[in-house]
Amino acid sequence: MSNDILNSLLKEYDQKKLKAELECDERKNNLYRLIPRLQEIDNELNSFAFKTAKNILNNSLLSDNSNNSYTVENLEEKIKNLKKEKEKILNENNLTLDYLKPFYECKICNDTGYVLDNNYKTTMCNCLKQKLLNISFNKSNIYNIKNQNFQNFNELFYSDKIDESKYHSDVSPRENIKLIKDICFSFINNFEKAEEKNLLFTGNTGLGKTFLSSCIANELIKQRKTVLYQTAPVMLDTIIDYRFGKSNNSNILESILNVDLLIIDDLGTECVNNMKFTELFNIINTRLLNQKNITKTIISTNLSLQNLYNTYDERIVSRIIGDYNICYFFGEDIRFKKICD
Repeated sequence: MSNDILNSLLKEYDQKKLKAELECDERKNNLYRLIPRLQEIDNELNSFAFKTAKNILNNSLLSDNSNNSYTVENLEEKIKNLKKEKEKILNENNLTLDYLKPFYECKICNDTGYVLDNNYKTTMCNCLKQKLLNISFNKSNIYNIKNQNFQNFNELFYSDKIDESKYHSDVSPRENIKLIKDICFSFINNFEKAEEKNLLFTGNTGLGKTFLSSCIANELIKQRKTVLYQTAPVMLDTIIDYRFGKSNNSNILESILNVDLLIIDDLGTECVNNMKFTELFNIINTRLLNQKNITKTIISTNLSLQNLYNTYDERIVSRIIGDYNICYFFGEDIRFKKICD
């Protein structure tokens, strides 16, 4: 990733931050004109906060211009009462304290792009990492999944009829997709836990594998996790191009290996060869062994487990079988049902 791209993004962040703060000032000034007492309270709060800090530093009594002496305890009590009065006035006007704060797009970094880690070192916020990922992988589908969420996922498209002879299961397609949906929610809610397994979605086309992958991606993006969504052919070709010097983006492989959630869609549709086997194993294995942070992977494929064994190196399949929750999708193509409806 070139410095020019990063600098350009940081300029965008500066503009977003400034815009949020100017809008906040405008809201405050409008409110001050309507309710002058609010401005008086804010001025008093600033004054008392300064006196409290100075009193603590000097470890002595402070006196204002009226020769009234305040201890730290007295000042803190006054600040507490003023805050209560301020909150009461806002509530009476159907407003919250947040109304007088900047509405930053990212609540974690306040639109700076950087945060302090646990060791108090400055590190890049995930919101900025995600933007860099989206630029690096300009073929990513991450922008096309916003409407693919759990609210738009309709279980009624799946049949409630059990057909053991056809699907080799004693539950209906609808009950099965509900179970898979529960697994997806567990994956989201326990994402930070090392013991939560990765996901393999397997089944015929048109059964919701990609849609549910997108639902998970959307939920984790809301949690400020970084997400990279790529089809297997595009991802592997991108890596091969980098290996042969056809791409000068040195962050490509690092991003694939270290992104919080990697979604590999359409595994099995790529042209397979030993080089791609090696790269695929490296991705799966490295992400499983990642010591820097917890990373998770979702793999979606139309291939059955037997076909996976027939197609890929045994090391790849054994890694998937051992470290992934396997979700079998079955039923009729729901895309056809959506068109008919």
